Amino acid sequence: MPTMKETKFTATITWLGVVPKLAKGRRAEPVDAAFASYAGFEDDVHAGLTRASCVRVTNLYPKGTEIRNVRQLSILSAEEMALIAADMGMEALDPVHLGTSMVIKGIPDFTHVPPNARLQATSGATITVDTENRPCVLPGREIEKDSPGHGPKFKTAAANRRGVTAWIEREGLLRVGDTLRLFIPDQPAWQHG
Repeated sequence: MPTMKETKFTATITWLGVVPKLAKGRRAEPVDAAFASYAGFEDDVHAGLTRASCVRVTNLYPKGTEIRNVRQLSILSAEEMALIAADMGMEALDPVHLGTSMVIKGIPDFTHVPPNARLQATSGATITVDTENRPCVLPGREIEKDSPGHGPKFKTAAANRRGVTAWIEREGLLRVGDTLRLFIPDQPAWQHG
């Protein structure tokens, strides 16, 4: 029996972006298509098979320790972005400001899909969800540059809506407009957390 269960949910890729490695800040540049290699999106600041550990895992490793990169992509939901924007008093959020790799539409409560879920494109490219991407101040700084007074509101408004980080399990081309099928682990939720 497969350990991954296909759900009834699909999503459409509405935006793709790359944060250039030499960029100052986390501003993403939109692209129509991106090849998802085992290292992530080429030329993206988050790409790589490994990365230096950061503050998110200091209880496991000293900062800067080389670890597997499960944060190759940052994926957000268009629906959740609209809620964040509304809470910030903005008409809309521009993914460029969020340093995101991908925006999708169609999966409810996307930020809380279970870790290890898969998003599979028709090309066969398969993305594995690592975990919820907790809000940080960096997107707020980018928002503030273009919408003064709104940037500091981002972190609070994005709580439980910031999307997920993910890594590439199977390589392939991803394009704006592609459909992704959602698969989740076929196991009960852990009851002891």
